[in-house]
Amino acid sequence: MSALEGIKVLDLSRLAPGPFCTMLLSDFGADVLLVEGPRHLVSRGAAAEEPDEQAVEAQARELRHDALRRNKRSIVINLREDAGKQIFYTLCEDADVVLEGFRPGVVDRLGVDYETVSRINPRIVYCSLSGYGQDGPYRLMVGHDINYIAMAGALGAIGRPGQKPSIPLNILADYAGCGTMAAFSVATALMARERSGRGQYIDLAMSDGVLYLLAAAVSRMLAGGEPPRPGASSYSGLNPHYDVYETADGGYISLGTQEAHFWENLCDVVGREDFKPLQHETERHPEIRDHLAATFRQRTRDEWFEQLKETELC
Repeated sequence: MSALEGIKVLDLSRLAPGPFCTMLLSDFGADVLLVEGPRHLVSRGAAAEEPDEQAVEAQARELRHDALRRNKRSIVINLREDAGKQIFYTLCEDADVVLEGFRPGVVDRLGVDYETVSRINPRIVYCSLSGYGQDGPYRLMVGHDINYIAMAGALGAIGRPGQKPSIPLNILADYAGCGTMAAFSVATALMARERSGRGQYIDLAMSDGVLYLLAAAVSRMLAGGEPPRPGASSYSGLNPHYDVYETADGGYISLGTQEAHFWENLCDVVGREDFKPLQHETERHPEIRDHLAATFRQRTRDEWFEQLKETELC
């Protein structure tokens, strides 16, 4: 039996964080029903034999999100109409979770907000996803993953010293800081319901989720260190033994030899046993980095991988 078997989820969300959250819930056995609006259905090409350029792009977006729709059923409901609202209210009667990702205030105007739904079903766990939370000065600001990680301080810590920040895939705010956090929050709220008999409301901001992921870096700053920035720590490219190196075919190999025994094994592989006691000698790091860069450029990525996977190093 799956952990969430028997749990019914109504998913009102559209963009990546919500569908990713309910994908995780469905992977653990939850019965997820996507509640889609008529316009959302049209955007997937259901109503146009020859869609225009905008419709084609909308369909492409949906195809990219298809993986997030696995293990789910869907229903089209127009929540702007009374008949649609009544259908949704009926679904809420025996649902366990409602998840939405609209801008703050939208579900209130539609009449499908937590206060309304909880009167129908006091055991409901209702989760709202947004960029900056349901209240506060930024609540109505629009944004995407790049904006949320910038506001939280993560974007400024990614990249090379002296260069502009590197833009990661939209995994930090959308998927880790929001989608995964939302799934965890819903699961813990369901556990709390077992003790209290009542559901609860979850207000999850993507920017807050990213800041949560920065807990270790921020704690060091608050203890008297520096703010997270590119190349300032062992895990952001400060040291040559934790870096990325180009290979002969234009590929790259990642190196994570933080521990002394891994570093010593690497020194054996690159033929520089004299580097073994110098792992943390910062004045020698430029020399070490240059040697590693020249060495890794001598073979292809796959050739290095085949050799290194047989060696006790990261």
